[in-house]
Amino acid sequence: MELSETHTLPVAQQQTWDALNDTEILRGCIPGCESIEPDGENAYLVTLSAAVGPVKARFKGRMQLTDIDAPNTYTIVFEGQGGAAGFAKGNAQVTLEADGDAATKLAYTAHAQVGGKLAQIGSRLVDGAARKIAGEFFKRFGTQLSGDNNADEAADGDASVDTDAEAASASEQTESNEAADGESGGEAKKGKKSWTAWISKF
Repeated sequence: MELSETHTLPVAQQQTWDALNDTEILRGCIPGCESIEPDGENAYLVTLSAAVGPVKARFKGRMQLTDIDAPNTYTIVFEGQGGAAGFAKGNAQVTLEADGDAATKLAYTAHAQVGGKLAQIGSRLVDGAARKIAGEFFKRFGTQLSGDNNADEAADGDASVDTDAEAASASEQTESNEAADGESGGEAKKGKKSWTAWISKF
């Protein structure tokens, strides 16, 4: 899976860089994140809950920052295990560029590999979940940087409504794909009953 996006953030480049290296800010902005703890130099242990289609799990993983050129770029190398749900690993190159005196363009390209049940549900759902998680992260991150807490709460409320509809739509797509591929789909139909609003990232 490859995901590339660009976002404009409402603060200067150095402030954006500092926020990206603040574990408390990241914990509050990553959907489903429970904890981020230091694990050596430029490395962190991460615990988060994630729902990708019918697969919902608690992931424990590690991310390492490499190729650091402050305040311009770094690469995140990550890996996580979700028990029976499977695993995810990969890397993301993040680049910051000043957009005037009070804004920053953040661009990233992420490459990820998934295994286990995550790999069985299909790339369409995995890609959709990754984009949803990334979108929610940058919405929260931008709100955090601008200091608009009320907007943040409103965004959280909107997300809880929108994700229910998206989960239902994804469920219908899953059944359609399974019928077309001739797969049994027994586990997916059973998992469908337990779908909730999407909690999470990676």
